[in-house]
Amino acid sequence: MNRKVLVVGDVMTDVIVKPEGPIVFGSDRRAAIESRPGGSGANQAVWLGAAGAEVVFAARVGLVDKASHEGHFRLRGVTPVLAGDAQLGSGVLVTILDPSGERSFLTDRGANLNLCAEDLPDSLLDGTGLVLVSGYSFFATGPRAAVQSLLGRARKRNTPIAIDPASIGFLDEVGPRTFLGWVGDADWLFANESEAEMLAGTADFDEQMRVLGAQFKQVVIKRGRFGAALGGRDGVAISRPAPVVNVVDSTGAGDAFAAGFIASLTAGLPVEECLERGIENGACAVQFVGGQPK
Repeated sequence: MNRKVLVVGDVMTDVIVKPEGPIVFGSDRRAAIESRPGGSGANQAVWLGAAGAEVVFAARVGLVDKASHEGHFRLRGVTPVLAGDAQLGSGVLVTILDPSGERSFLTDRGANLNLCAEDLPDSLLDGTGLVLVSGYSFFATGPRAAVQSLLGRARKRNTPIAIDPASIGFLDEVGPRTFLGWVGDADWLFANESEAEMLAGTADFDEQMRVLGAQFKQVVIKRGRFGAALGGRDGVAISRPAPVVNVVDSTGAGDAFAAGFIASLTAGLPVEECLERGIENGACAVQFVGGQPK
């Protein structure tokens, strides 16, 4: 396998709000507020760079922010291929953290909504060993058409494809059959427990693997504090536990997991070790605020 990973996804600025207590409807609540770089695709690219992978990241941002975003990615070992949008600004995500570390999101996808086929030329696939696409790219008409075109070209080149569904809320809106139809056949699926249950239509863990394995050659289910498992049409093949850590913020943990796994995969490591590296990355990510490595 060629070692280069092409990530296609969203660029966001994460505004992270941590209230001191329950939100008071119609009134004030003190809170700690931080701004950090984010976006599922961007997070995956930066975590891949941190893991030593050769990574190219394709996305669309506000034109006024383009140079600063490019600089951010280059400093983190990522080759950016960013289109600048003159009409829409870069995306913004407001994350509200409750004391347990669980998250709620308010999303303005901004320039991500205008991703188009011209932003994803054939040259991106040259020398690429795996294409990783964030599910957010499928939830709007323009980006979906652009990504589907890219994936069609990747299939013609026999370039492996990995999909991360990314959002249980959007999956629920469009429905699992619609989403799976948009995605088509792929080599890898990286889903969390909620996404796997919704996409498979069953709460039975082993059956989730079997159902999803009919469309994806390899299925990885991220199970949070319970670790992760890998399998396919024959059910669960490998399962590994997660270490016990202090959870500060779960933002980007799934992205970190996918990056750790894929970086190990493209380096030629056995899948058991890939799973363990993914779990280590995810456990690291939850111990600080923000979706990208410090």
